[in-house]
Amino acid sequence: MLNALEIVTTVIVGVMVGVEFAVPFFINPILNSLPDDEGLRGRTDGARRGGAVMPFWYIGSLVLVVAWAIAGWDHDGAGLVVTAGALLIVSVLISVLVLVPINNRVKAWTPENRPADWKQQMNRWDRWHYVRVAVIVAAFACLAAALA
Repeated sequence: MLNALEIVTTVIVGVMVGVEFAVPFFINPILNSLPDDEGLRGRTDGARRGGAVMPFWYIGSLVLVVAWAIAGWDHDGAGLVVTAGALLIVSVLISVLVLVPINNRVKAWTPENRPADWKQQMNRWDRWHYVRVAVIVAAFACLAAALA
């Protein structure tokens, strides 16, 4: 049973990392290269879709890691799993304290009602998202190492 939990957790966190990695390195550069306000429209749609799914994915990942840490407490790699859990907590804090408030504003923007500083707000979101990606990549690496 522990092996199944380890594998499911690693896969779910790994896919989350892949999706979050794709945002700043692939999706946003594509959206930023679109003409006129099409990039803004893509960002607002992404904010709505991501805002609907990511809270469950992040919290679900954290719950799975906690379950793995508890179930595998006396196994090799438990410290790495606990470290991954701590990193996921950091990622949730970054999300709730910085990224979600910006995302909630972005969801409502249209080309007609966007604020004058919308690009600065997007740049701030992007910078913090890079930090969050680094944190969850480190968490994923800890989980992968715990499997080894």
